[in-house]
Amino acid sequence: MHAMVEHPRSQPFWARRLAPVFHRLLDRIDAGLAEGAIEATLPDGTRRLLGGRRDGPVPIVTIVRWRALRRLVTGGSIGWYEAWADGDWTSPDPVPLFDLFMRNRATLGNLARAKRGVRLAARLLHALRHNDRRNARRNIAAHYDLGNDFYKSWLDPTLTYSSALFAPGDTLEAAQHRKLAAILDRVAVPPGGSLLEIGCGWGSLAEAAGRRGIGVRAITLAQEQQRHVATRTAGLPVAASITDYRDVTGQYDGIASIEMVEAVGERYWRDYLAAIARALKPGGRAAIQFIKIADDIWPSYAGNVDFIQAHVFPGGMLIHEAQFRALAQENGLAWQERHAFGLDYAETLRLWREQLDAAVADGRLPQRFDQRFIQLWRYYLMYCEGGFRGGGIDVVQVTLVKSGSP
Repeated sequence: MHAMVEHPRSQPFWARRLAPVFHRLLDRIDAGLAEGAIEATLPDGTRRLLGGRRDGPVPIVTIVRWRALRRLVTGGSIGWYEAWADGDWTSPDPVPLFDLFMRNRATLGNLARAKRGVRLAARLLHALRHNDRRNARRNIAAHYDLGNDFYKSWLDPTLTYSSALFAPGDTLEAAQHRKLAAILDRVAVPPGGSLLEIGCGWGSLAEAAGRRGIGVRAITLAQEQQRHVATRTAGLPVAASITDYRDVTGQYDGIASIEMVEAVGERYWRDYLAAIARALKPGGRAAIQFIKIADDIWPSYAGNVDFIQAHVFPGGMLIHEAQFRALAQENGLAWQERHAFGLDYAETLRLWREQLDAAVADGRLPQRFDQRFIQLWRYYLMYCEGGFRGGGIDVVQVTLVKSGSP
C-alpha cells in the first residue's frame, strides 16, 4: 500500500508547529532500537533511518500524518492500529515492523504502551467482558460466529484455526495433519477409548480421532462450529455439543484442547485446569496447545489492553506459562513433554494471510464483510506473525498427566 507524502505547506499549521516534538519522539525510538532499523519517510517528505546498529528487520514505513505518532504514544497498539486503518501511516509490509518492535521491547520500554487515561478506559471495558458463562458465549460468538463461509475462504481444507506443525516440504494442510497427529499421540487414547475435546473448532481433531476409533465428546460455545462438526463427523463416534468447559461431567481417558485456553482469561485459569483434572481418569493424559507471552512482557500486557483484545477477540488473553504450570500442578497434573514452535505459527499466519488475500482478489469472501473489516483481519494476521517472529509470543504443546493409576 502506498500513500502520497504530504508537502509541508499542505500540512495543518499545528502539525508544522509540533513537528519538533515528533522528531524528539523519533529520537527516542532511534535510541531504543538495539537491533534492526526503520527506513522512515516523514510527513514533510524527508527520510530518516532509525536504528541500524545491529542486524535485524528493516521495515519501510511512511508516516503520512504526524498524528500517527501521537496515537502510538497515547494509545499503544490500539492507537497504532487505528492510525493505520485511517491511513496515518503505511508500509509495504508491516510484519517486519511488528517483529522489530517485539524484539526491541526491552530497550524501547514503555514508549509504545497506552498512557494511563486510555489504559484505564480500555481496562474497564475489557473487565466487563470477563469470561463468566454468559460473557464467554458472547465473546466466542463475536469471533467464531462470523460465519463458516468466512473461515472456509482462507483456512486450509482441514478448517484448522491454530498453529500448524511443519516439517521440511510440508504444505499448510500437511502441517495441520501433523499437528493433529501429534496431539493424538500425546493423549495416547486407544481405539475404543474416550476423548474430550475442549474447544473443538470446526472438527478437524474430532474427525481424526473418530477415524482412529476413539469416542469423542467435542464441546464448543460457537453455534456455527457445532453445526459444522455434527455434519462433518456424521457416522463417526463423535458427539458435538454447545457446552461450557465448567459444565462437563463424567471422566475420559484423554483430553485435548488446542488454543482454546486463550479464550478463558487469567481469572478462570484455575477453573479450566480444575475442570481438566476432574474430567480425566487417573493416569489419563491431556494434550494442551497454548499461546504464551514472554515473562518480561507479562506485567505490562496483563495491566493493559492490546489491539487484539480491543478489536478482534474480546475477552482473550495469552498465557503466563509459569503461573499456568503452577496451577496445573496444584490440580495434580504433571507437566510433561513441552515443545515450543513459535516460528511454525509465524509461517502458518503468513500462509493464512496469503490465502485471505487470494480469496479477496478472487471475490470469494462473503459480501457482508466490507473493506475495513478485511483490512482489520489482514492487520491482525500480520501483527501476530510479527509477534512470533520477534520472539515475544510463542506457541507450546504440553502433556498434562493426572496422578494415580489408570
